[in-house]
Amino acid sequence: MRLGIFAKTFAGTEPAAVLKAVRQAGYETTQFNLACAGLPSMPDAVPDAAIPAIRAAARSSGISLAALSGTYNMAHPDKAVRDDGLRRLAVVIGTAAALDIPLVTLCTGSRNAADQWAYHPENATPAAWSDMAAEMEKALALAEEAGVDLGIEPEQANIVTSAKDATRLMADMGSKHLKVVLDPANLFEHATADEARAIVAAAIDEAAGHITMAHAKDRFADGRFATAGRGVVDFPDFVGRLKAAGFDGSLVTHGLAAEEAPGVAAFLRGLL
Repeated sequence: MRLGIFAKTFAGTEPAAVLKAVRQAGYETTQFNLACAGLPSMPDAVPDAAIPAIRAAARSSGISLAALSGTYNMAHPDKAVRDDGLRRLAVVIGTAAALDIPLVTLCTGSRNAADQWAYHPENATPAAWSDMAAEMEKALALAEEAGVDLGIEPEQANIVTSAKDATRLMADMGSKHLKVVLDPANLFEHATADEARAIVAAAIDEAAGHITMAHAKDRFADGRFATAGRGVVDFPDFVGRLKAAGFDGSLVTHGLAAEEAPGVAAFLRGLL
């Protein structure tokens, strides 16, 4: 496995400076965000000069680009908003292809019109699933043409809440370009350490063979998110089960402050 971190953990809009910070904190790969190049995360367009600048920054820092963020609300109740998100996703996918980034990460969305990461009671309805699935079909058409994979992450507040939802969607889509990003802290809200371990283990079993990236975020028993190693997620067990399932991709941490990054790198590297 390769150890990575969200590039947005570090302040800055110059790719060279951001990726240098990634390296200095002890990581070898990153989930990149175009905000780290002074652009919106989901831009209308990417200036021609941005591509060689990002490529040069990766080369000079020695940091590989494991994924590029392409999140928008794929289940937004307003179709016009979804259409705009898809248009921007096409720009992100094209940028990933130009940079040889193999994966674009998505958000399966929420009926919450104000926040794609916030729960809404209509998320579990067939209509919400149908709208999200229609978006995914269009997104996959773009990804297949570009030769890029798409990664969906089970999240409690989104349409895809579990590994079972993710494998259902992959079966519905029938595309080898749709993969799973697995974050153990997003598989539950409130749990004891034993309960969390069982939930995470079942998710790895369900998604085995489809996991393209793992995230390393933690959660306290009361539901608050935590820096990896501080909550109820059993990271030695998580990493061990990923290895046993044949996963050899990137383990990418996020949800932490920049000053915490070196310590988390040391903690996670000890498990790898």
